[in-house]
Amino acid sequence: MIQARNAQLFARVGVVALSLAIGAGAALASGGGGGGGGGGGSSGTSTCKHVKGQPCKSGSLEDKNRYEQGRALALAGHYDAALTALKAVKSPDSMTFTMIGYATRKLGKYDEGLAFYQKALALDPSNVNTHEYLGEAYAEKGKLDLAKAELVKVAAVCGTTCEQYQDLSKAIAGQPDVN
Repeated sequence: MIQARNAQLFARVGVVALSLAIGAGAALASGGGGGGGGGGGSSGTSTCKHVKGQPCKSGSLEDKNRYEQGRALALAGHYDAALTALKAVKSPDSMTFTMIGYATRKLGKYDEGLAFYQKALALDPSNVNTHEYLGEAYAEKGKLDLAKAELVKVAAVCGTTCEQYQDLSKAIAGQPDVN
């Protein structure tokens, strides 16, 4: 399972890097000069995939790219670089705070990481990833009662067969994931 997860992660990192490179090239290609206008599309407004049918806010695609890059870096173990990307997100959401907490915790700053998890849960109390990582932090600190309480919350959101439940169960049993 860990090898499959890592393979997926590296594939995502490649996709993020490629999309950032393509986006930068497209921005440079369309940027200068005076002539002929924009090409493709019926309007100048793109449609966001994460908010179906809604026009994108001017920084939301950049934020999404920064988040995806930061998440991929964090899950690959590059915590400082991840924090740089994640903290550059202009409008952080629950998942952004979750990944900042994750990278911060992995750098050994547990209290600071927990504070970011609390920010994430204040925005989305049902964020299963935050509950998983918070439970893992508690398990790492030997606070198994608190870790088990987070496991119950994970089960309430996604059941006992989801990846988050399985990973937190392993952490509580003393068999944490490699990341």
